[in-house]
Amino acid sequence: MDPTVFSGNPDQKKYLIQLFQEQDLALSDEQAFRFMVFFEKLIEKNKVMNLTAITDFEEVCTKHFLDSVMLLKAMPEIEEKLRNTSSGYRLIDVGTGAGFPGIPIKIMLPDIDLTLLDALQKRIDFLQDAAASCRLSGISFLHERAEEGVRKPVGLRENYDAAVSRAVAYLPVLLEYCLPYVKKGGLFAAYKSGKVQEELEASLYAAEVLGAELEKVYEFSLPDGSGRTLVIFRKTAETPEQYPRRAKKIEKNPLLSDNFSS
Repeated sequence: MDPTVFSGNPDQKKYLIQLFQEQDLALSDEQAFRFMVFFEKLIEKNKVMNLTAITDFEEVCTKHFLDSVMLLKAMPEIEEKLRNTSSGYRLIDVGTGAGFPGIPIKIMLPDIDLTLLDALQKRIDFLQDAAASCRLSGISFLHERAEEGVRKPVGLRENYDAAVSRAVAYLPVLLEYCLPYVKKGGLFAAYKSGKVQEELEASLYAAEVLGAELEKVYEFSLPDGSGRTLVIFRKTAETPEQYPRRAKKIEKNPLLSDNFSS
């Protein structure tokens, strides 16, 4: 399906465009079509592979698509850098799963250089197929564990302007998995739901050890009333070479100050 000719359901298209407009996010017809194609590919594959528990169109638009692209409200510098640089903007989605938030961000900002990293080859295969159906280019697909990919001799360490992760993991753990990919001056954004204050406070020591500091906490609500938070860190120094550690050690002994325990 080519999004330039795919007509889709006009009511779905209208809903999607209005949903984004309510958040001051402009959505072109072509972008709306790409989202609709991605939705169809997601639901089709979900019949044979567990990608998402959410399958209703409006819920997917709200809880996956809109939630993913709220990063553009929290980090307007991404669009600013795209307009003012010829070298491109490199973003990596660590533990991307079904492609969130990476694919929606790519639909909104087609000129970014996106890397989708996931530990399951079947998910990577799905994402390659979905991206091709949506006519999205400039995407690298990596079948790697987060803590291993950054150590491969392929130029991933300290090489991204931003890293994002919507993975359900303790924030100090996410920081150790993701910050080694980000270059000095870059950003890492963790998508969180529910109350995050205690988890946020527990993450400050890990951020310091890994060469980052808290930049912003961006709170917002989805149209269904559910609260979301984007916790954004700025990379201020190179991450020490010994990080990330092995996965079992990261999970069992996250980087915490003496004031916190796992």
